Amino acid sequence: MFQPISINKLEIKNRIYLPAMHLGMAVNFEVTDQIVDFYAERSKGGAGMITVGYATVDDLSGNTTNIGAHKDEFIPGLARLAHAIKENGARAGVQLNHSGRYNFSFFLNGKQPVAPSPVASRLTGETPKELTLDEIHQIIDHFAQAALRVKKAGYDAVEVLQGTGYLVSEFLSPLTNKRSDKYGGSFENRIRFGVTVMKAIRKAVGDSFPMMVRMNGNDFMPGGQGREELRQYAKRLVADAGVDALCINVGWHEARVPQITTAVPRGAFAYLSRGIKEMVDVPVISSHRINDPKTARELIADGMCDMVAMGRSLIADPYLPEKAKAGKESEIVHCVACAQGCFDNLFKLKHIECLCNPRAGYERKTAVEKTQTPKKVMIIGGGAAGMNAAIAAFDRGHSVYLYEKSRRLGGQLYLAGAPPGREEFCELAKDLERQVKNRGIPVHLNTAVDAALIDSEKPDHVILSTGAAPMTPPIPGVELPHVVQAWDVLADKVYTGKNVVVIGGGAVGVETALHLAEKGTISGDTLKFLMVNGAESLEDIRDLATRGTKKVTVIEMIDKIGKDFGKTTRWGMLQDVSRYGVETKVATRALEITKSGIKVEAGGKIEEIPADSIVLAAGARSDNALQAIIASKGIPCEVAGDANKIGMAFDAVHQGFAAGMKI
Repeated sequence: MFQPISINKLEIKNRIYLPAMHLGMAVNFEVTDQIVDFYAERSKGGAGMITVGYATVDDLSGNTTNIGAHKDEFIPGLARLAHAIKENGARAGVQLNHSGRYNFSFFLNGKQPVAPSPVASRLTGETPKELTLDEIHQIIDHFAQAALRVKKAGYDAVEVLQGTGYLVSEFLSPLTNKRSDKYGGSFENRIRFGVTVMKAIRKAVGDSFPMMVRMNGNDFMPGGQGREELRQYAKRLVADAGVDALCINVGWHEARVPQITTAVPRGAFAYLSRGIKEMVDVPVISSHRINDPKTARELIADGMCDMVAMGRSLIADPYLPEKAKAGKESEIVHCVACAQGCFDNLFKLKHIECLCNPRAGYERKTAVEKTQTPKKVMIIGGGAAGMNAAIAAFDRGHSVYLYEKSRRLGGQLYLAGAPPGREEFCELAKDLERQVKNRGIPVHLNTAVDAALIDSEKPDHVILSTGAAPMTPPIPGVELPHVVQAWDVLADKVYTGKNVVVIGGGAVGVETALHLAEKGTISGDTLKFLMVNGAESLEDIRDLATRGTKKVTVIEMIDKIGKDFGKTTRWGMLQDVSRYGVETKVATRALEITKSGIKVEAGGKIEEIPADSIVLAAGARSDNALQAIIASKGIPCEVAGDANKIGMAFDAVHQGFAAGMKI
C-alpha cells in the first residue's frame, strides 16, 4: 500500500487514492476556503493522490455547488486548491463530468437537461433534450478545454467520469442511447463519444499529462451494460485514447443494487477492478467500501487492483494513511457507510458532513485550541455522545472522567449494529472506545452516577449524555409476558417465538424486523460452501439465504414504514423487508395485545393477528433525570445526544463533540 506507483510519468508516493466526491461546498462554481481546508487536511493525512470534483465542463453539466472548470475565471480558485493539496504532500487531480439527464432543470434556470436520447430519468423525473451532432461536438470540445484549464491551474492529472449514469455512460448504455447515427446503435458507435472525449483531451493537454477515467465495472441496470462489455470498453480507452489509469466504480444512481451503504461488504466490488485489470496494462484503481488498511493491502497484494480509492474513508478519518504507515491502525476511525452526512446531505442541498467525524466540512472552525483554564469535566454516559464529548474536552486540555452505568462503552451504537448488514456501527463503538483509551481518559464502567457521586467528585463542569430509554405505549395487554422491547431483541436478551409482530415501523422497528427475519438463514460462509460444492441449486441457496424460521409482521400507524431512515439507506432497507418476507401493515393501529396475538384496526376493520411474541418499537424518551440534580448544585452542565432530544447517531456524535469543544 505504501509502495510508490506511476501514472504516465507522474510518481505517486503511495497507492491510496482519494477519489472525487461532490462536497456541495462550492459557491457559484468557485472554490471556497471550506473546500481548500477540507482537502488540505486529507493531504496532510497522507493520501498519495487526491482528485477533486466533479468539475463542470459547461453551463448544463452541473450546478453552482460543483467546482467550475468551464470558464477561465475559475482557474485562480482551482490553482489555490491545487497548491493546498500539493504543498501538503499529495498529488492533485480534477475530475471532469457532465451530468446529462441526471441534472435538474431547477438547477439550470429552467433549461432542459441534455442526453443522447430523450429517455426520462427515474432519478429526476424529467425527460432530457436529445443532443444534436453539433452539440455533441461542442461538448467534446468543452471537455478538452476544461482539461486544459485543469493543467494550467497546476494539477498533476485530469480524470473524466464515464460511469454512474452521467452523460458519457448515457452514450455507452443501450438503455439511454437510442440514436441511429454514428453515436448510437452498435457497441462501436456507443463508445465513440467517450473515446473521442479522451482523444480530444489528450490533444489539448499533451502526451505526458496523466489522463484518467472513472468508469463502471458493471452498471447494475437491467438491459444496460454488464461486466464484459465494460471490460472491452476499458481496453479501448487505453488502446485507442491513451488513457493512463482507470478507476472502477459500480452502478448508476438508479440501480437497485446497494453500492455505498453499510450492507455492502468491505471490498465487495473488487472483482470488477480485477476483471478490468486483466484487460489493460495501466494502473487500475478499485473503489467502494474500502475503509480499512487490511482490506486495502489484501486487494493490492492479491492482484485485484493497483491502487485503492478511499473516499468516505478519508472523510471519516483524514489521517488513516499516516496512522497505517506509522503502525497505529488501532487509532483509525472507520467509515460506517451510513451515508447520513455525505450522500443524504446532498439531497438536502447541504454540504457534506460525517457521522464518524464531526470535524468534516468544518476543518477550520473546529481546529482544536487548548484552553487557558483547564477544568475537571465529568461525562455521564458512554455512548456516541459521551465518548465524543470526552474526546473533544480532553483535546481542549481539560481533565476528563467518563462514567457509564453498563459494562461497556458504546450505548445504542451496538443496537444499531445488530441487524444484518449493519455491523459497522459496532465497529464505530469500538473505534471511539479506543480513541478514549488511547488518550488515557479514566473510564468508570458499571457505575451509576447519583447526587452522592457528583458531590464526591466535585466536577467543574458536567456533560450529561445518558441517552434514552425505550417507550412503552399505553396498549391494553402490554404487560403480558410475551411482550418485549425492540432494544432487548436487538441485544439478544430475550426469546421470541415463531410468529412475531413488531409494533412500530420506524427505523428501529424495521431494523428489529430484519434482525428477526434473518434468524435461521444460512451464513455467507455456508452459502459459499454450498455453492462451490454444488450441494444445492442456486435458486435453493438464494432461498436458504433469505427465508428464515420466523414469520415477522410490522404494524405502523402512519402510511409508510422507515420514515426516519436517510434517503440513501431507506430504499435498500425496504428492499430487504420484501426480500426477507417481512409483512408490513401501514395505517394500522394497535388496539389490544392478547395472549394469542394482537388486535389491530385498519381501514375501519378490526382483525387479530396471531403472534407468539409482540415486540415494542414505539420510540424512545430522553433519560435525563440527573439534569435537575446537577442544576440544583449550580454546576455548569451541557446535555447532549438523546438525553437532550431523541435523534440519530449523527446527532449524538455532533452534539457530544460540540459540548466538549464548548468548555
